[in-house]
Amino acid sequence: MSPPLRLVLHRVQAGFPSPATDYIEEGLDLNDYLVRHRAASFLFTVQGYSMQGAGIVDGDKVVVDRSIDPQHNHIVIAVVDGEYTIKRLYLRGSQIELRPENPAFKPICFAEGSQLEIWGVVVGVVRRCLV
Repeated sequence: MSPPLRLVLHRVQAGFPSPATDYIEEGLDLNDYLVRHRAASFLFTVQGYSMQGAGIVDGDKVVVDRSIDPQHNHIVIAVVDGEYTIKRLYLRGSQIELRPENPAFKPICFAEGSQLEIWGVVVGVVRRCLV
């Protein structure tokens, strides 16, 4: 296993830049950072742009934890008609929807008593930036 990445102590400003510093913490193992329940965690590769409003786009890897009980507003991996999909879970009374985070896509609605398989809850996103 490769050594963990070195983690810089200071936060990166997304507004005005701060003075450069050389403070570095010990290290950050991305597995430890992103995965809480190793035996129940999996990576999926995202295809498409239905979740771009949540910052999840085509080619991203999402970390999915099957041990977490899915709740209202969680981003989940669900199985719909035998296909995996990533959407935001909407629960209100007996109403269940899988909602995209892109207005170009429609929600998937489920009638009361219909079967919906939530495969797992998304707990992290990994994206490789082009350089």
